[in-house]
Amino acid sequence: MERRDWSLEAMKELIFIDSLDEQQKAAGLLRWAEKYIAEDGIFNFDLELKDLQRLSELFYKNIKFLQAYNQEIQTNMVQNKNLKAFLENS
Repeated sequence: MERRDWSLEAMKELIFIDSLDEQQKAAGLLRWAEKYIAEDGIFNFDLELKDLQRLSELFYKNIKFLQAYNQEIQTNMVQNKNLKAFLENS
């Protein structure tokens, strides 16, 4: 029962994090991953099949979000670096 409650709590948190704006979502996902999957990966969840499917959909959806967010941050950093170089040379 305790493992099931832990699993349901993890799913509820992930659902909430999914509703946040980009910056809060990225930070929330990092905290969520550290709390729920850092030690044992995804193998400790004790959920019914439909809940496990929902959790996996959210999990992979948010992996794609983090990849896109990371790319956006990298692009912004390059643009800022280029702008800084331009301003220094002006």
